[in-house]
Amino acid sequence: MQDQTWTAAELVALDLEGTGSQDRQNEAILEIAVVPLAGGRPDMGAAWHSIINPGRWIRPRPWISPGLSGAALTNAPSLDALRGSIAEKLHGRILVGHNIGVDWRLIHMRLPDIEPAGLVDTARLVRHLQPDIKRWNLTALLAQHELEDEVKALVPDGQPHRALWDAVGAALLLAELVGQLPYKADTSLATLTRVARLPRQPERENDDQLTLDLQPDTRAGA
Repeated sequence: MQDQTWTAAELVALDLEGTGSQDRQNEAILEIAVVPLAGGRPDMGAAWHSIINPGRWIRPRPWISPGLSGAALTNAPSLDALRGSIAEKLHGRILVGHNIGVDWRLIHMRLPDIEPAGLVDTARLVRHLQPDIKRWNLTALLAQHELEDEVKALVPDGQPHRALWDAVGAALLLAELVGQLPYKADTSLATLTRVARLPRQPERENDDQLTLDLQPDTRAGA
């Protein structure tokens, strides 16, 4: 599988919005988006997203995405109701995202039976290509690479810091960044995972930097 080009691999872009790591073991998933990639592009016909009722009242906080607090979640399905659908879409796939380790930590905490085939982090790929970059949050990178209009076209009712917008943005950013690697469209999955992979269980890796890379970029927002 590692010998195939990255565009032929079974990749899915994932983004979660939650109550924040400040909640520690009580952190809840409030929204999820899963966007399969086909030929290296987001397959919007197969994209799926849902808000999630966490079973408790969520008051507005600065770090909670707009529209994901209070009564907005009252009629949403519970995580238990979506458990099977989420597992079907993620299990055995390679998950792509910006700071994907943050999403994976929450998925693993709330849905521990899900086992992806791997994790590809666009934030790590950015830092591989631009070691001196100062702002590597998703919103800034989409603007830098002039991808904002394309995200808007694919997610016309979306907005930054919501799950579908950010998942599609990460998928488009991945293709843009791979195009900057030496082999461009012919980049193998092995090459991509070598430069952008995150471990699924970083505590078992004897590498402090890998653990650090699981933390979100708090300098300028996600």
